[in-house]
Amino acid sequence: MASLSNFGQMPSDQPGYSFANTGTSNEASGARQHAFYPYADNGGSTLGITGADFAILAGDTRSTSGYNINTRYEPKLFRIGDDGDSSSNIVLSVVGFAADGHALKERLDAIAKMYKYQHGKPMSVKACAQRLSTILYQKRFFPYYVHAILGGLDEDGKGALYSYDPVGSYEREQCRAAGAAASLIMPFLDNQVNYKNQYIPASGYGHELQQRPIETLPQDVVVGLVKDAFTSATERHIEVGDGLQMLIITRNGIEETFTPLKRD
Repeated sequence: MASLSNFGQMPSDQPGYSFANTGTSNEASGARQHAFYPYADNGGSTLGITGADFAILAGDTRSTSGYNINTRYEPKLFRIGDDGDSSSNIVLSVVGFAADGHALKERLDAIAKMYKYQHGKPMSVKACAQRLSTILYQKRFFPYYVHAILGGLDEDGKGALYSYDPVGSYEREQCRAAGAAASLIMPFLDNQVNYKNQYIPASGYGHELQQRPIETLPQDVVVGLVKDAFTSATERHIEVGDGLQMLIITRNGIEETFTPLKRD
C-alpha cells in the first residue's frame, strides 16, 4: 500500500507535468517579438444612393476608439476637386481608419484639381472613379484601411455611385452602405431601393410570384430612406450616432444638410 507521502504523485517511471518545471516564458513561447500594428477602426458608417438626376451620400459624425468617443463631429464626406467655384460635383466618403481616410481624400482631391488646371475642365466622375482605383491599387501592399464610396453625376446627368474594396476593386451600383453598421443598413437598402424580396401582389403563388420591377426613386423619398437607415442604425450600434451629414449632388451643385442623431 502506498504511503501518504507519495499520495497524489505520479510514478517515477511515468512522464509527468509540473507547473514548477514549465521554464521561463521565453523558453515556452520562443523569442519575444515586438509587433507594430498601424491601423485602427474609428467606427461610423456611410451610404450612397443614386437617382435619375441626383446622387446622395451620407455618413454619421461619430469617431470612436473601442468604447471611447474621440469626437462627436468627424465628417466622413468630402468634396473632390472643389476650389471654391462650385464646379465640382464629386463626393468621396471614407469610413474605417480616419487618418487613412483623410490621406486618401487629400491625394484624390489634389489629383482632381491638377486635372482641372491642366485641362481647363473638371474631372468626370467616371475618370475620377478609375483614378481612385489606381490610387488604392498602388497601395495594395500597405492598403488604406478604409471603405470608400465615390458619388457624382455622369456625362448623361444621371446619378453615379462607385464602391471600392481596400485594394481598388470597384463597381458602379445604385446603393451601397459601408462601415460599422453596414450589415444593418445594407439589407434595408436592398429591400427599399433594390426591391429585393418584394413581389407583385396576386402575381402568383410560391416561386411563381413576380419580382417587383426596380424603379428610380424620387429625391425626397431617398432622403427619407437615408434618415430612416441611420436612425435605426443608431439604435443598434454603439459606434454610430451624434449627427447625420448628407451631401445631395444635382446639376445645380452640392447641397449639404446636417441632422442630429442619438448621442448615447
